[in-house]
Amino acid sequence: MPQIGGRMEIYMSELKCQEEYIHRIHKVQDYMEHHIGSSLSIEELSNVAGFSKYHFSRIFQAILHESPAQYVNRIRMENALFLLAHRPDKNMTDIAYELGIFDSAVFSRAFKNYYGISPREYRKEYSKNCKDSFFLSEYNKNTAKKEWADIQSPVTGQITIVRLEEKQLVYVRHTGTYVTLEREYPGLIQTLFAHADNQNLLADGQNWVLAVYHDNPEFGEESQFRTSLCLTVPEDIVIQEDGVIGKMKLVDGLYAVGHFEIQQHQYSDAWNYMYQEWIMCSGYVPRNSYPFEVYRNNPSTNKNHIHKVDIYVPIEPILFQCAEK
Repeated sequence: MPQIGGRMEIYMSELKCQEEYIHRIHKVQDYMEHHIGSSLSIEELSNVAGFSKYHFSRIFQAILHESPAQYVNRIRMENALFLLAHRPDKNMTDIAYELGIFDSAVFSRAFKNYYGISPREYRKEYSKNCKDSFFLSEYNKNTAKKEWADIQSPVTGQITIVRLEEKQLVYVRHTGTYVTLEREYPGLIQTLFAHADNQNLLADGQNWVLAVYHDNPEFGEESQFRTSLCLTVPEDIVIQEDGVIGKMKLVDGLYAVGHFEIQQHQYSDAWNYMYQEWIMCSGYVPRNSYPFEVYRNNPSTNKNHIHKVDIYVPIEPILFQCAEK
């Protein structure tokens, strides 16, 4: 029996160590996301992780199966796709600067090396073929594509425009497809609430429960989608990052908020309503930040299993000007 106990202690110690490593890399991902327009040196990133700069790259690659440089480049290129497709008011120089590339020619070469097409050609092709593009709401998708004639959503919601202040979040993170997220969601939420309760972070009726979607499913690689399941925590409360839960900020700014009462299978339709019907006639364009869902009830306590959910889409007013094509 002592041997079994000893092995269990070793196992738990190794598991805790692995969780701490993963947690530190999650912090680096968050830092990259908020500083995508910066140079992001290895020394800077290793300091965020708390690892020696001499070992950081190997640890990062061992966990994410990409080098830091490959990861940053991929995130920048996916952001470039979004900006080229959905922000015609931004020219090549604007987009390059937003992504931390201070020469539009360098940006064009990098984009073409990555995708095999120049950014101008991509923008032209996307504009011409956008009716056949993937919906932004690939979350909970049942089919890969839909015809333009089928765009009208069976779900509608009330839309309000709000200016959100920055909020402190505690989170657990899932990396992978939305199919695996749906399967693992109950366990992740249970873990989040258990660790938050241990730190006395829960206040009845005051914590928002939300899911933050860090990657745009229209352009990203499905197996690498990052989703953070979160609770809001007042700014004056200290969160202890324990290797399982982390902390981050919910970005402030202007948001379109869709208020929906839906069944589980209608989440995709709700997202489609926001992006395909409402926003095109709204006078706003998507801001280059991440959207999220806020869950307003527990559907399991409702006999009809109705989900009351608010979908937050980061926006900014559209600028009507001639942009570089």
